[in-house]
Amino acid sequence: MLLPRGKISGAQLIQPISNGALVLYLDTDFDGCMRLVQEITKDETLYLANSMNSLRVEGQKTVGIEIVQQFDWEAPDVIIIPGGNLGNVSALGKGLMMMKDLGLISRLPRIVVAQAERANPLYRSYLKNFETFEPVHAQKTLASAIQIGNPVSIQKAIRTLKQFNGIVEQANEEELADAAALGDRTGMFNCPHTGVALAVLIKLLKAGKIAKSERVVVISTAHGLKFVEMKVKYHQKKLDFPCRHANQPIELPARLDAVKDALHKALKQRSRFNV
Repeated sequence: MLLPRGKISGAQLIQPISNGALVLYLDTDFDGCMRLVQEITKDETLYLANSMNSLRVEGQKTVGIEIVQQFDWEAPDVIIIPGGNLGNVSALGKGLMMMKDLGLISRLPRIVVAQAERANPLYRSYLKNFETFEPVHAQKTLASAIQIGNPVSIQKAIRTLKQFNGIVEQANEEELADAAALGDRTGMFNCPHTGVALAVLIKLLKAGKIAKSERVVVISTAHGLKFVEMKVKYHQKKLDFPCRHANQPIELPARLDAVKDALHKALKQRSRFNV
């Protein structure tokens, strides 16, 4: 496995290590790793297992099928998915299109791709009606798994978006972090990439591009436990923006009166908000 050194979380790194994988920790970014993967897999004795492999897409397309199944075999109005290397976008579309061709659904949902502002080549192409595409040098983002400036599945993603009347929107660092924290309060415990998708949902609702009456599915691409470092910094207010939904622990002496006083203040404040 090829991974970019210092560009992923500790939890992302320890998973393949714990499973006994050979991990090559390279001094580059995700795009650099992908370039090397493309070169090294020219050797036909090596098996390519990422989204350039069509079998990977065949497995991923079940995401669309399961969404429709959970909606009692009706397609939702909108599906929002975070986009980095963009294989997941084309896979989602492939599953939905297959069901449409088989007559299992009568209409297709609209697909929205959510990108981090610091790694947004698809968004820039969308603004030009997909007439051109130019790779970018992805900047450091909290949504590290989609910190990709030259996605290998770009043409597949563009074809899918055209089929599904798609939208591409971006979210900056503050927007994605705040949205992830807000989503956490529902019990979801989001990864920052899902935060990008949630932030895009909020932006499109405010812009009137998604109606409040529409049924919207936001695809979560990882669990928040894989990105604890980011979440700790957010709630400690150690990021480069205000962290509006930060929830800091209240430090108290271990005395009953202090605990009772803190509980009383919290309950009083909550009842005021609920009025």
